[in-house]
Amino acid sequence: MEIQELVDEINQFRDERNWRQFHNAKDLALSISLEASELLELFQWKSADDVVSGSQQELAEELADVLIYCLMLADDLDFDPGTIIRQKLETNRQKYTIEESYGSSEKYNSAE
Repeated sequence: MEIQELVDEINQFRDERNWRQFHNAKDLALSISLEASELLELFQWKSADDVVSGSQQELAEELADVLIYCLMLADDLDFDPGTIIRQKLETNRQKYTIEESYGSSEKYNSAE
């Protein structure tokens, strides 16, 4: 399925419930953060392995919430998700060259 098809389906779901009035850029950004916190909460006080192996449904649902709000915000701001992701990947390729970054978790400017 294409990303735009997902966005259209999300928007249809929203519009059928007359929720567009609540979905401005600020509230969508807040919702992304809140849903990401719910995703993080699944890991609280547990090992990553335990959560990944034992909470697949909950992980999928919380991740879906984050992705839905991200796609809604991108649409609200007239951003094409594929375009902005590719642009960010290109920026990151320049910041994190393979030669300097391979196998390292250091931020690109950590030596400064």
